[in-house]
Amino acid sequence: MKFGVVIFPGSNCEQDCYYAIRTVVGQPVEYIWHQDTSVKGFDAVVLPGGFAYGDYLRTGALAKFSPVMRAIADFAKKGGLVIGICNGFQILAEAGLLPGALLRNVGLKYLCKFEYLRTETTHTDFTNLMTKGQLLRIPIGHGDGNFFADSETLERIEDHDQAVFRYADAHGRVTPEANPNGSLNNIAGIVNEQRNVLGMMPHPDRAYESILGSADGKLIFESMVNALVTK
Repeated sequence: MKFGVVIFPGSNCEQDCYYAIRTVVGQPVEYIWHQDTSVKGFDAVVLPGGFAYGDYLRTGALAKFSPVMRAIADFAKKGGLVIGICNGFQILAEAGLLPGALLRNVGLKYLCKFEYLRTETTHTDFTNLMTKGQLLRIPIGHGDGNFFADSETLERIEDHDQAVFRYADAHGRVTPEANPNGSLNNIAGIVNEQRNVLGMMPHPDRAYESILGSADGKLIFESMVNALVTK
């Protein structure tokens, strides 16, 4: 089993992801450069947070043209596990590997704080060790995390159980007040229809040890390992 963490010009969370996988979860991991044209030999790929290509034009708009994204698209099509965190989510959406788009936060301010996420489904390779409705306390750090989709796409996401996490309060209630950025239906993370590609705005890579304020994010990485072991 081997994980790969992609580095784009402007990525700044690749070391967090690398450490979480290697040291906390205890799995082999290597960096993948954005100009690489193959992800052969990897079982799971992580697109970390940051500001790929300076977020010029739009977040993820330039990164989607990196050579590695063609390889990742093929990898995902064949069932490989892919997780995009924050900027990684934005890149996956721009590349068409996930539906919808990430817009500027309501209020137009960068947000950096802990949020509660309610687990909406355990039927993914990223949540199989959780229970439906389980709350995770995981931080966000973004200015463009407002998830948007047209009404038809949003309906399809909901009908196909693709909304994996929603912003909630400490009691698990999904309310407008618990929504930090204006995302439709309080959506904080989604999977593709094949359920092997996850995009989420909150950072599990910043919540894998209690010293960081929460270790809840470790469950996502551990679920990925469990999925790979049992396949």
